[in-house]
Amino acid sequence: MIGASREALAAGRQNLESLTDSTSVDAVKLAEELTAVTALLDREVSLRRVLTDPSRSGQDKAQLVSSLLTGQVSGETVDLVSGLVRSRWSGSRDLVDATEQLAAYAEVIAADKAGVLDDVEDELFRFGRVVSGSHELRAALTEPKAGAVVKAELIKKLLGGRANAGTVRLVTALVNAPRGRSLEQGLESYSKLAAARRGRVVALVTTAVPLSDTQKERLSGALGRMYGRQIHLNIDVDPEVVGGVRVQIGDEIIDGTVSSRLEGARQSLEG
Repeated sequence: MIGASREALAAGRQNLESLTDSTSVDAVKLAEELTAVTALLDREVSLRRVLTDPSRSGQDKAQLVSSLLTGQVSGETVDLVSGLVRSRWSGSRDLVDATEQLAAYAEVIAADKAGVLDDVEDELFRFGRVVSGSHELRAALTEPKAGAVVKAELIKKLLGGRANAGTVRLVTALVNAPRGRSLEQGLESYSKLAAARRGRVVALVTTAVPLSDTQKERLSGALGRMYGRQIHLNIDVDPEVVGGVRVQIGDEIIDGTVSSRLEGARQSLEG
C-alpha cells in the first residue's frame, strides 16, 4: 500500500490495538468477524467502491457500514470498519486488503495476550517450509475445485493437536481466501504482523547445521546490535549453504558476499 491507504491502515491498526487493550474484548471473535467482512468486501465490488469513494463524506460511509453490519457482527467490529471507511484510500482493493490484515492482526493480538505469540510465529514459519517442500501438499491446499470444508479438514489433520488454535485459524483463512497470494507469501505476511506486534524484525537464518539455544541467543543479540532492533529468528537448515550461515532481513542478505558482517555473525555463534 502507498500514500493514503498506508496511513489509513496504520490508523486502523492503532484503533484495533486500543480496542483490544480492554480485557473484555474478544480478539478471536474480532478476527472471525473481520474475516467475514473481508469476504463481503471482496465479493461486492460496487460496495467497496462506494465505501472508498472520495466524493462521499466519511460520516455517510460510516452510516452505510453501520446499517449493513449492525446485528450481523459485534459493535466493536462495526466501529473498526466504520473507522476504516472514514479514511481516504488510494484504491478500493486496499480497503479489502486492510480489513484482511486487521483480521490477521487480531489473531496475533489474541496469541500475544495468551502468551503463545512466539509459538505461533514459529508454527507459521515451519508450516511454510513444509508446504514449500511438498508439491502434493501445496497442490491439495491450492486446488481451486477443492471446497473450503475439505481444505479445512486437511489443515486440521496436519496441524490439529500440533499447533496453536490461532495458527490453525490463520492458515485456514489464508488457504480458503489467498486473494492472489501464494501460501508462502501469505504466511510471511502473517509472520511480519507478529513481529510488528513485538516491535521487532524477522530474520530468516539458513545454517549448515542446527543451532543450539545458546547460539540462537548470540546470533539474535548480534543482529539486534547490528540493526538496532529486537530480532526474531526463523531458522532453516540447509547443509549446502555457503559459508555455513546465511541471514536475510527484508531484502538484505548477509552471506559470503558481505564477509565482514558475516564474520561478525559467525563469531557470535562461536562465542
